[in-house]
Amino acid sequence: MSDLLERLRGRGWRMTAQRRVVAEVLDGEHVHLTADEVHARAVAKLPEISRATVYNTLGELVTLGEVLEVTTDKRAKRYDPNAHRPHHHLVCARCGAIRDVHPTGNPLADLPDTERFGFTVSDVEVTYRGLCPSCASA
Repeated sequence: MSDLLERLRGRGWRMTAQRRVVAEVLDGEHVHLTADEVHARAVAKLPEISRATVYNTLGELVTLGEVLEVTTDKRAKRYDPNAHRPHHHLVCARCGAIRDVHPTGNPLADLPDTERFGFTVSDVEVTYRGLCPSCASA
């Protein structure tokens, strides 16, 4: 489970009812919700929360570096609270399910100097694609 709520409290982030609900919706393991999914779940907990408030809160969380904006295909952006532990994504090519994966090793080491073209590489994003068990058995 992610520690999003604890991290936000530790930063002294002003925890209004709306912000708390958005953070609660995002908190968890393998959470990769779209803004619309966050809004729908937030409304179930706090009916008066507006779509604009959800979008603004997501933007703040991304700016703070507490939530990652993930785009794994041509679908909507997704929001990942696992922002402080390096990880990659495993994506189902059929249904779009996303799982965080934590392979061992250093992906930067896999890129030889001859393939860096003078770049100073600071980050790597790896997306593994395939079929989840449900789609593979269908």
